[in-house]
Amino acid sequence: MTSEQTETDLVMTPERKVKSIAFARDEEPAPAKPRSYSRWVVLLVAIVAVGLGAKWWLDSRGYESTDDAQIEGHLDLVSPRISGTVVSINPQVENNRFVKAGTLLLELDPRDYQADLEHAQANLDTRSGEARSAQVAVPIVDAAAQGQLHSAQAAREQAAASISEYQANLALAQHRLQADEALHARAERDRVRYQALVEKHEISRSEYDARDTEATATAQAVEGDRAAIASAQQKIAEAQSLVAQREAQVDAARTAPEQTTDARAKLQSAGGHLAQARADLHTAQLNLSYTKIYAPVSGVIGRKTVELGHRVQPGQSLLVIVPLDDLWITANFKETQLHHMRPGQPIRVHVDTFDRDFTGKVESLPGGAGPLFSLFPPENATGNYVKVVQRFPVRLRLDSGQDPQQLLRPGMSVEPVVDVR
Repeated sequence: MTSEQTETDLVMTPERKVKSIAFARDEEPAPAKPRSYSRWVVLLVAIVAVGLGAKWWLDSRGYESTDDAQIEGHLDLVSPRISGTVVSINPQVENNRFVKAGTLLLELDPRDYQADLEHAQANLDTRSGEARSAQVAVPIVDAAAQGQLHSAQAAREQAAASISEYQANLALAQHRLQADEALHARAERDRVRYQALVEKHEISRSEYDARDTEATATAQAVEGDRAAIASAQQKIAEAQSLVAQREAQVDAARTAPEQTTDARAKLQSAGGHLAQARADLHTAQLNLSYTKIYAPVSGVIGRKTVELGHRVQPGQSLLVIVPLDDLWITANFKETQLHHMRPGQPIRVHVDTFDRDFTGKVESLPGGAGPLFSLFPPENATGNYVKVVQRFPVRLRLDSGQDPQQLLRPGMSVEPVVDVR
């Protein structure tokens, strides 16, 4: 209240005060009544909010998402199969460079392996000659062995026949001896008788000489017959010994099948050596071809560690090629999110790098939780187990044709959303 108003109030009479107060009350405006439709607006807004919240809650139950996901791909390690010295490297082989499959990456010194190839070729030629010789020897050995067997059998039969002949000659000589002994006995008796008569001068001396000559001749015939018998017996003994020899030869010649088998075994051995020589030649050819190392797949080079002049060993890491045409997503979902998740369900993936969404589907579900495949799996059999929600790596695959420029790279962070309705 101002000072002027105070002074006016003091000089006013009571009657004027009353009239002034009444007049002031008449001039005050009446309070406005609240409009009735505002209640309905508030109620309608509340209903809409509740409906939208219910719809959001129902929709959220049909989707599962995670921010623990990234793009993955194959990492093709390029390593040599043989040891050697690097003599040349393709100038295009540098980190972050794209190479096509079949591109010559680098070359090792081929001289040692070229010498091994020539040695293997010479060994193959030698083994080929031995195999041909062994193959030709089989029919020769077979024919010779069969011929020896037939010859030995014929010689044995001939020796056996000679025994029979000698035995017949022996029998004939024995009969002749008997006859000559009889003649010699008669001639000896005549000689003795004639000797008595010639001494009595009853016969002539010439008659006695004739009988004496006859007795001497028959005696010589007897001696000849005895010599013939001894000779026949000796021949029979020699023929029997020869038959024994021929039997031994026949027994030796009966090994003809074994000789043929031995020749065939040598042929097989030569064939085995030939096959080994061919394998050695093939190995030498492969080793020589391994001196040139080609790109196994098309992709981007990464982690190149080889330089010109390096001495490399089999299995040593030279570089890594990352193919960009076969990428997938590994999303680590909580175990409580896998209840309704199935392969083939559609997905929407947001890639942080490009702030862009891609579509795809669930490719496969894991066989176990992620920690089980770690180098040191957790050991829970200690009695103090604390329950922790595990995560399972689910494999997701993007639909083809969404990345024609191949901008996606393994390791990029993504946020997938799976429609599990």
